[in-house]
Order: sequence, then C-alpha cells, then structure tokens
Amino acid sequence: MKLANKHIFVTGGAKGIGEAIVRDAAAEGAKVSFIDIDVAVGEKLAAELSATGKQVAFVKADVASFEQLKSAFEQVVAKFGDVTGVVNNAGVNSHADPVTMTDKQWDDFFAIDMKPVWLTAKLALPAMRKAKSGSIVNICSIHGRLTYPGFFPYGAAKSAVLGLTRNLALDEGKHEIRVNAVSPGYILTDLTKNYLNAEVGRAERANSIQPLGRIGQPSEVAKVVTFLLSDKSTYVSGSDWAVDGGLGARSA
Repeated sequence: MKLANKHIFVTGGAKGIGEAIVRDAAAEGAKVSFIDIDVAVGEKLAAELSATGKQVAFVKADVASFEQLKSAFEQVVAKFGDVTGVVNNAGVNSHADPVTMTDKQWDDFFAIDMKPVWLTAKLALPAMRKAKSGSIVNICSIHGRLTYPGFFPYGAAKSAVLGLTRNLALDEGKHEIRVNAVSPGYILTDLTKNYLNAEVGRAERANSIQPLGRIGQPSEVAKVVTFLLSDKSTYVSGSDWAVDGGLGARSA
C-alpha cells in the first residue's frame, strides 16, 4: 500500500476531486484527515470510510479563515499524529468582470483559491522539516497555463498557485520536502456539470475537443495525487502534472 503509515491532510475533501483523493489515499493505507465547509457531506463520507476500517477524520473548517484552518489542523494532528502529506484542493470558480469586480470580491476569491496554499504549508512545514520528509500537492488547473475567456481572475489564481509550488519546492528541498502541482482539465465534478449545463450546446462542444474523446473522472486525478504523496515519487518536485487527457497539447 503506497501510503501506509502516512497522515494525509486534504482541504475541500467532501466531494468532487477532493472526495476522490480522500477515498484513494485511504484505500492506499493512509490515515486521512480532511476539511470542508459542507458538514453533512463531510461527516457522511468520513462515517462511510470509517465503517470499512479506514482511518479517516473530518473537521469542518473554512480555508479562508486561518483560525479555523489552524484549529482543524491541530485537531487532526492530535488524532493521527504529524501530517506527512498535504493536498490543497479547496477552491471555487470565478467568472468576474475586471471593471465591476470589487476589492472585497477579489480578496474573498484569492483567500480561497490561492492563499491557503501558503497557510497549510505554514502549518505543516515545521513537523516536515523536523522529520526531513514530506510531500505537498497543490491542485491547480489547466487554467494555470492555458485559460479561456470569461475566467477572470481564475487563471490568475491558478498561475499564482503554480508559482507558489515552484518556490516552495526550491526552498524546502534542502529539508527533503517535495512540492508539486496537479493540473486537471475537464473533470466530471458537480462544478463542471453546472458549468457545462449552463449553456445549450456547451457540453457537446467540450466533449468534441477532448483528445481522449471523453471528460475525465475525479478518481483519475486522485491516482496521480496519491503517487505524488507516496515514496514512489521521491525524486519528483517542483513539477506540474497535467491530468487533462491531452487537452493542453491541443492547438486552438
């Protein structure tokens, strides 16, 4: 089992890609703790996995609040021991107008999609440095490299996550801590379904451009994340792993 004896901490783990990561990490033998703002769904997932013998814990927390994040982190460390792997998955979409978007809307968005990558590192790195071991995986997006009209400032946030990933990898390498990004393309989550269903014909157009002929599944992202968290990837750091079915290689 790739993650035996590991403690993996996942943000936004109640559903979508986050849920798939929680499930896969637990299946690979990890103790998995995760946070989310959706209490009902988070508690249901934790109860389901715990009933099958997995070591899983859920704590309600909003990644935009360092106080909540810190409190949740301390609770799961008390339960499962020091965190050995972090997955920054929590995020929201943004389809704002650069003229009408307010300062508060900008700050609220980046407080969810970018800032927690730093905040979770702030919490996890001390123990990782002491242990001379650790892996951080930041869920980015194809929008970090290639974006699309109407996604302001989503592309900016995801580009920033890639920058933070590179800097953390360079700065923490001397402590034998690895930091990588995973950039999904079209993945069949509730957010993607809502986006595709918002306009007639959008789903058909999206499917028609997929090099593999289909939209990806959350579990296909989770498998890559699990690999990066494990000792199967001990010389992988500072990289961005595209899980987009080849979409990023396609010319317009």
